[in-house]
Amino acid sequence: MASPLDLDQLQTFIQIADTGSFTKAANEVHRTQSAVSMQMRRLEERIGKQLFEKDGRTNRLTEEGEKLLSYARRMIRLSRETLAAFDDTSLEGHIRIGTPDDYADRFLPEIMARFARSNPRVELSVICEPTYNLVEHIKRGNLDLALVTHDDARGQSEVVRREPLLWVSSANHPTHEQDVLPMAFGRSTCQWRRSACDALDLMNREYRILFTSWSATVIIAAVMSGLAISTLPECALRPGMRVLGEADGFTALPDIKIGIMRGNSSKPDIVNALARHIAESLDNISVPQADDEAVFDLAALAALRGRRQKASQIVPGW
Repeated sequence: MASPLDLDQLQTFIQIADTGSFTKAANEVHRTQSAVSMQMRRLEERIGKQLFEKDGRTNRLTEEGEKLLSYARRMIRLSRETLAAFDDTSLEGHIRIGTPDDYADRFLPEIMARFARSNPRVELSVICEPTYNLVEHIKRGNLDLALVTHDDARGQSEVVRREPLLWVSSANHPTHEQDVLPMAFGRSTCQWRRSACDALDLMNREYRILFTSWSATVIIAAVMSGLAISTLPECALRPGMRVLGEADGFTALPDIKIGIMRGNSSKPDIVNALARHIAESLDNISVPQADDEAVFDLAALAALRGRRQKASQIVPGW
């Protein structure tokens, strides 16, 4: 029977992958650099594959290393969850978190379920409001933590995920072919709205803002019914939406950055644990996988993520 993988080795492996440096990883895991190098040699022997290759002064993961990284993160999370389940001194208390409903629908179910299993004594209160409101709540002490759309100009949050911002229309209506484009956006403070309006002006496309709402549900309903076009991050795409690209006359939009903001909480240990959990979870959440017929469309979305918008695609069901 094959011997199990060493969790200490996997933890060190993750640190090297995250920092790109054996030296920095050694500081993080409180070992000497030679000890870290020995750990990785033993891990490579156990896996039977080369996990790193030199890229200048940086240690870059090989293809096999990238494959192992996903498994390693899951194993470390499961180890933490298991230990927490039997820890009588585990975190306990109540914290308040906020997020826009765009992110809540896609990310929160999995994130909250995992965190609750690891920390059964922590009570979470969640509110869903736009980023602009959440920033104000953090400043006023109304929230302990918020998952927000990062604003580079303000530098207000710790970026934990990056996604393409996409033009979307209904797959069943030629809304994008109208001479004056009907648009559905968030309020005037919405960063996605500003990006879209700037792009439309540069494209010399006439448009009118037909729907304005803080609710992602309202925006999505307007798009799905064929009443308007909008911009959404990849995580907010729905079956039946059409992603519009250069072939439709729509230029690429700037990527969005999802960040974490911390408030002045009286329970920093819980906030830090939840923030770390969210960052790790978002690093591993991918586009929902569809059935075999949807592989081509998912490949097209991957191309869009790489800013290569060659053609429009229909978003598959999942």
